[in-house]
Amino acid sequence: MNIRKRRLQKGWSQEQLAQLSGLNIRTIQRIERDQKPSLESLNALAAVFEIELSELQGEQDMHKTSQISEEERAISYVRDIKGFYSHAITYCLVITLLFIINFSVNSDYIWAWWPMLGWGIGLISHGLNVFEVFNLFGPNWERKQIEKRLGRKL
Repeated sequence: MNIRKRRLQKGWSQEQLAQLSGLNIRTIQRIERDQKPSLESLNALAAVFEIELSELQGEQDMHKTSQISEEERAISYVRDIKGFYSHAITYCLVITLLFIINFSVNSDYIWAWWPMLGWGIGLISHGLNVFEVFNLFGPNWERKQIEKRLGRKL
């Protein structure tokens, strides 16, 4: 539970929390906007909320970790999409080049269909995976496999 939730749970305004803790109201506002509080500020807040300093520090660390992991997931997803688009552009350029070569060398037999078909299947598979159309091996599957490997029950 973060500082804002604890404050609201007690029914205090930011001004009241500032008075009780001896902190500046701007400090309270900054902390509630996820700026890193100093050790002195955390000590004062822990005393006001009547909890251990370590509990408050743990909450701050967990909150920061969850934000980072969300950001990392978003960055990873954008990179996956970028990879797919790059793959699709490369596919279009190379297949076009293969058809040009095919027609310029021998137009009787169109062999460029075969690489287009094979690579196209791979491209479609890549797209389905990136855009999670069929989420066979998605986050839930990963979580279940991790829990299974660690011997934990869900």
